[in-house]
Amino acid sequence: MQFPRLPDWAIYGAVAAVFLAVSLGRRENADAPPAPAATDVEEGPLLGPITPFDTAVTIDAGEAPFQPSSGTAFSIAGRGRWITARHVVEGCRKPALVVGPGRAVAADVRLAPRADVALLITDGGPAALPLAVRDPLRKGQRAFHPGFPQGRPGEVTSRLMGRETLKVFGRGAREEPVLAWAEVGRTDGLEGTLSGLSGAPALDSQGRVVGVTIAEAPRRGRIYTTAPETFGRAIRGEQTLAEAARGPAVTTEDYGQVSNALRRDLRVAQVVCLAV
Repeated sequence: MQFPRLPDWAIYGAVAAVFLAVSLGRRENADAPPAPAATDVEEGPLLGPITPFDTAVTIDAGEAPFQPSSGTAFSIAGRGRWITARHVVEGCRKPALVVGPGRAVAADVRLAPRADVALLITDGGPAALPLAVRDPLRKGQRAFHPGFPQGRPGEVTSRLMGRETLKVFGRGAREEPVLAWAEVGRTDGLEGTLSGLSGAPALDSQGRVVGVTIAEAPRRGRIYTTAPETFGRAIRGEQTLAEAARGPAVTTEDYGQVSNALRRDLRVAQVVCLAV
């Protein structure tokens, strides 16, 4: 049996189609990049200004006398200027910064009048962390909080939820606009309260300070930091120095290592009260 002979143009066309299909298949397989890793939360819209309608959260500071405690501070000027949370050192006669095993440096204190912020002054200090209090914030953006939770080295990462108004009752009663963050990660093995993290910087992905860590709501998984407006006013006069500093880039993969480096260089240090 003999098959009919196909025209030359049909044979050439079929061969060309085969070569084209193979070529496209190979090119697609060779050039196709791996699928990008999924992100848990994308940054959302810009955070709006402070308004009277911001959600309120309350904290009872109690009426008991001040008790010795510890917290965290960070450098904002190499000439010896540090920031911590006001409630860490308020009522303490001899606050100090731990600079080594069994070694601490005494610090003078200036309390901010309308924010949970205190300026600590020492004779010299490490390089400053840069500030980003004027940059816009976006809901969902990440922050990193290196410090000394429970009096030990540790860190937390969080996502920005929005604004709230912090209402403090008891000692130091006041109302203060704050930023609310959802905790999304912490040091491996760190469980329970974050007490001792108060005063820690809240760093953005460029290693710049966007606020001061001042409170937590463990049951809700929330962390609260100063709002940029109140933090900026509290450090007026020191801000230019800190803005010129350089910060380390921070990611979810290396924020533990970056935090360790900041503590080792004393750019983030532990605050203790030596006498009340």
